[in-house]
Amino acid sequence: MPSPLLTIQVSRVDAARAQLRLSGELDFDTAPDLIDAAAELRLDDYQELLIDLTGVVLCDSSGLSALVIIHRAGAGAIHLTGMNPQIQQLLDRTGLGELLAMAPPGATDDAREVG
Repeated sequence: MPSPLLTIQVSRVDAARAQLRLSGELDFDTAPDLIDAAAELRLDDYQELLIDLTGVVLCDSSGLSALVIIHRAGAGAIHLTGMNPQIQQLLDRTGLGELLAMAPPGATDDAREVG
């Protein structure tokens, strides 16, 4: 059952891409919900996942770990968008920015490709 602290809105963009729009706290209690939602989409053959972090007010190491797990479990890329300064700082300080943050072609400054 999803945590009330995190809302995950799923939109199917096209046959290969889906978007997960997050609102709330991405932490120890809620990270499994994100992993489960992404795994479900991968089972439905969505290769590319767009993860919109605009509504995330808190992200801890468990949230970052969830992004790494999703990255490693999928065959296609994930794109992070709407990263606030706190999330960007976490990626930079932990060194995950180099693993997870590759700007896709034509992306805006707040969009990152993972994979």
